[in-house]
Amino acid sequence: MRISDRVKAMQNSPIRKFNGVADAAKAEGVKIYHLNIGQPDIETPSVFWEAVKGFDQKVLAYAGSWGLPELQDAIVEYFKRFDMNLERNDVLVTSGGSEALTLVFLSCINPGDEIIVPEPYYTNYLTFIQAADGVIKPITTYAEEGYKYAIKERLEAAVTDKTKMISIVNPGNPTGCILSREDMRVIADFAKEHDLWILADEVYREFAYDGREMTSFGQLADVEDRVIIIDSVSKRFSACGARIGCMVCKNKEFMAEVFKIAMGRLCVPTLDMVGAEAMYKLPADFFNDVKAEYENRRNVSYEALKAIPGVVCECPGGAFYITAKMPVESTEDLLVFMLTKFRDNNETTMFAPAEGFYATEGLGKNELRIAYCLNADDMKRAIEILAKGIEAYKAQGGK
Repeated sequence: MRISDRVKAMQNSPIRKFNGVADAAKAEGVKIYHLNIGQPDIETPSVFWEAVKGFDQKVLAYAGSWGLPELQDAIVEYFKRFDMNLERNDVLVTSGGSEALTLVFLSCINPGDEIIVPEPYYTNYLTFIQAADGVIKPITTYAEEGYKYAIKERLEAAVTDKTKMISIVNPGNPTGCILSREDMRVIADFAKEHDLWILADEVYREFAYDGREMTSFGQLADVEDRVIIIDSVSKRFSACGARIGCMVCKNKEFMAEVFKIAMGRLCVPTLDMVGAEAMYKLPADFFNDVKAEYENRRNVSYEALKAIPGVVCECPGGAFYITAKMPVESTEDLLVFMLTKFRDNNETTMFAPAEGFYATEGLGKNELRIAYCLNADDMKRAIEILAKGIEAYKAQGGK
């Protein structure tokens, strides 16, 4: 029996691949500060639990493949905040943003098609694109520039006759880079010129800091037929386990084709959609305190990181991640050292090595991503431990 070449070529997620090592340390009583995964600690809104508890149907039946109409309508109303006028079936509810991405790539990509993606990128994009037999065409970005990528010359250098799409996360995971309206215009004009889809992963939309404006590619009317928006309750509402996302697109032909696959997977879990509907109906000011909390965590985390000698990073403008160049040759080796050997008061820190966030071989080995999803005191302590760990790593011969 043989396993497919496709799956054998895939990598393990750098976010989760060291969980077994971390579990072994926990079994020995070690406290680990988990900065490796974007799992918020802010409470899920109570309306979610109230809606699920209030579900009074006698049979938990299949939902429609589009999703519950009530949830579709709630999402349509949510997007009106951004002056976007959607119809119900411009919204396809999915099992998290991950399924939405998978459906998009399966529906847009032929074997060998290329997708332009700024690197470092959300690592699972590589898995989803490989599963569709596509190829990532990276635009390399740099820590010294704040990982900016909306630069026409760099975009043009990535285009080939196989290019099908440009895919971006805004605000960014893993870098926190955020696009201005001018940046979005550069990308939109580029996509029009080369007849490309724009995949706009906007699951961190509310987390825009320093007075920056929340935006969406759906606000650009002249490219609405080529824009596919990914949305999710996971980060916005601290409801990662609900696994409710959606894709939003006004291209009727595309949505009709995607729906073929959606019918094949039947439907999304009904109870989670009931809870998600209630969260999408929360008022816009619900996010004010949440955003302020994350902005404070960002400030604390950035200042602590910059205090480590040799660290290179710019202050991220959104989401809740920081990618930084570290004063070591291999952050993966550093992580293994932190999890297996280094302890400070029986505590250590876990992060995501960044090499697996790059398509270009050799890049990212000396970078890491942290998620500032813990409270400010814990973030400060976690990065303090990281700084001490780097010192100890170098003292025992690490480079």
